[in-house]
Amino acid sequence: MKCFYYIFFLLYTWAACAQNIKVLNKTTQEPVFGVAIYNVDKSKFEVTNFMGEVSLSDFQDTEVIYFKHLSHVLKQTTKQEIGTSHKVFLESNTEGLQEIVISASKFEQNKRDIPQKIVSLNAKNVQFTNPQTSADVLVTTGQVYVQKSQMGGGSPMIRGFSTNRLLITVDGVRMNNAIFRGGNLQNVIAIDPFSIQNTEVTLGAGSVIYGSDAIGGVMSFFTQKPQLSYTDSLLIKSNVVARYASASHENTGHFDINLGYKKWGFVTSASYTDFGDLKMGKNGPDDYLRPEYVVVENGTDGIQENSNPLVQKHSGYNQLNLMQKVRYEPFENLSFDLGLFYTTSSNIPRYDRLIRYRSGTLRSAEWNYGPQNWFMSNLQVTKLSSNSNLYDKIKATVAYQNFEESRMDRDFQSSIRSVREEAVDAYSFNLDLEKTLNSKLQFFYGFEYIYNKVSSIGTDENVDTNTVDSTVSRYPNGATWQSAAVYSSIKYKPNSKFVLQSGLRFNQVISKADFTDNNAYLNLPFTTANNEAGALTGTAGVSWSPNNIMQWKLNASSAFRAPNIDDIGKVFDSEPGSVVVPNDDLKPEYAYGGELGLKLNFKDKLILDLNTYYTYLDNALVRRDYSLNGETEIMYDGELSNVQAIQNASKAWIYGFEVGMKYNISKALNITSQYSIVRGTEEDEGVEVPARHVAPYFGNTHITWVKDKLKLDAFTNYNAELSFDELAPSEIEKDYIYALDQDGNPYSPAWYTLNFRMQYQIHKFTSISASVENITNQRYKTYSSGIAAAGLNVILALKYTL
Repeated sequence: MKCFYYIFFLLYTWAACAQNIKVLNKTTQEPVFGVAIYNVDKSKFEVTNFMGEVSLSDFQDTEVIYFKHLSHVLKQTTKQEIGTSHKVFLESNTEGLQEIVISASKFEQNKRDIPQKIVSLNAKNVQFTNPQTSADVLVTTGQVYVQKSQMGGGSPMIRGFSTNRLLITVDGVRMNNAIFRGGNLQNVIAIDPFSIQNTEVTLGAGSVIYGSDAIGGVMSFFTQKPQLSYTDSLLIKSNVVARYASASHENTGHFDINLGYKKWGFVTSASYTDFGDLKMGKNGPDDYLRPEYVVVENGTDGIQENSNPLVQKHSGYNQLNLMQKVRYEPFENLSFDLGLFYTTSSNIPRYDRLIRYRSGTLRSAEWNYGPQNWFMSNLQVTKLSSNSNLYDKIKATVAYQNFEESRMDRDFQSSIRSVREEAVDAYSFNLDLEKTLNSKLQFFYGFEYIYNKVSSIGTDENVDTNTVDSTVSRYPNGATWQSAAVYSSIKYKPNSKFVLQSGLRFNQVISKADFTDNNAYLNLPFTTANNEAGALTGTAGVSWSPNNIMQWKLNASSAFRAPNIDDIGKVFDSEPGSVVVPNDDLKPEYAYGGELGLKLNFKDKLILDLNTYYTYLDNALVRRDYSLNGETEIMYDGELSNVQAIQNASKAWIYGFEVGMKYNISKALNITSQYSIVRGTEEDEGVEVPARHVAPYFGNTHITWVKDKLKLDAFTNYNAELSFDELAPSEIEKDYIYALDQDGNPYSPAWYTLNFRMQYQIHKFTSISASVENITNQRYKTYSSGIAAAGLNVILALKYTL
């Protein structure tokens, strides 16, 4: 009898184990976590654990079972078809035909339905490319150009627009604030690339959903979400990464851990990066070399010859990124998400200012951005599947951000260090709703309120006597900027081949500033500024797929940027010998544009993606010569300077063409290529001149091979020349960052790099990545950059996952 019970127990155990299966990615063979498994009427529902495992004991042998995951194609099968392999393989949405995007409406939509061009990257893309900062993440899309004034920089350019004409969001919260400027911005590097779950870049205007600043595009970063176990068992998942890069002697360490309970989830993430001085390539213009630099010994400035002119002395810095997220799901259709972010850096040397000369001598003894500090807390409440007549989905987001930045500069052999310190407190509230009116019609609408308060002080420090005197601040202290908006958009999809989306947004923006303190130094003709602006923007677009090969996309839109505190109240040295002063008489700038896209998919073997666009910018806010109390020159920081101000004094015409190609030679081998052509002019005192943020033609080509645990990528990046005649006037004035042509005029040379990277899964817990960048050791600068790019660069990264 005991033997009978023993045999019965073995058979029962075997039967129970036979009900367990594993869900894997078909290409990478890796387990897929969070796959929803259900039957036709969803009366039976299971979710895979972090090992991709799940029990199918509740399902019948011949019952149709669905496997659904956001980043994979929906699969249906039966237990009988699975058989004794106990494995189910899901196909990735490699071409984005079923890919889900969030940025277009704040809710999940099929990427194929969106009339605009959206470029997406996920965490695996980011991990494979090993970017040093989030600015470098954007470069890997192949459609975002990045300028760097210093190593701790990264100012994106999209379709001829940059800086405060582009919008950055983190988990749906806008990062742009009241002091985002028209000069190069590096705020994007505050986002930790290790924390990114996916990135969506909208090419073109996004003002209907996001309001002011979204003229040229929107960069949406979505960070890791806590994963829940949905069971009584604790889910633990963690990653440890160590990385080294030779060109800057970069040392990076990262750690994150996920703790998932039945209804609670927690993610903790920390990254620290230390960069040394960056070494440029050997082969290229001598104009980029660093022959000498300033040293301070015993309180005295001196010039030191650089023993290796390829090393860009005084370019290194370090940065710390911390993130804590909490998720609570009391019910299946209700979630609460709390996110806390903190980023801080050391002083960041502004390299382009350290290489300026005056009368044959280096002008600056020191020029640093102070620690760039960013803190954000946001709480998001999401409710799905509601029976309300007003919405099916609702999302409320409240956020607080604090930005701190400063500038510290001292001229060579001067005893006065000028210090400007700024801080912004930014509060925001968003309410976004979605309602399905019928099987063909969806309605999205929402409300947004933003409030920014600016703190700003200016001091002159005497490094000899250690005394401090107050001076003019960069911005009017206590200035405020606030925005209130309502928006709505509609999606009409009568069939699977045609989608129409259109929307409207009304925005009211109010800026207030008090110049009383700064008037002690500037004697402005006004003491306060109250700027109010209302803006109505709209968009309309269609996506049409007449057959399985062809998809057309046509979109028209308007966008705007309202004057902020940087436009109205800034005081700073814009360029050698010039100073920008406040102007309280400003209006919003408007952009009107359209784009046409065609995607051709030849049975997933060859895919072509073509886009062309045109944008007209009216009433553009630009820096132009100005007079203050009838004077065209004033003394600023001890120097007689030409007076300038931001003014509605220009128009711009931007147009371009983008072409992308993917050729799948086999399941393992493919070739991808991307090329962007951008051109544009702007009006300067009645004359059309090249637009400032129009990048040179640029592109890349990749040959990628993936087999089992190994992934290889051989690729080249390339960039066309911008001649002297093609440079904007403001760029010509910065001749010290450019190479010189045969006539002695500044220009931006063409360049290319050859590169190779690989990733190998040593075993299920450990993987190694290695890259060799700029194999031919080219010496080059990306357009408008003050610092030369890395020369030959070897990057090694080791990742341990539990």
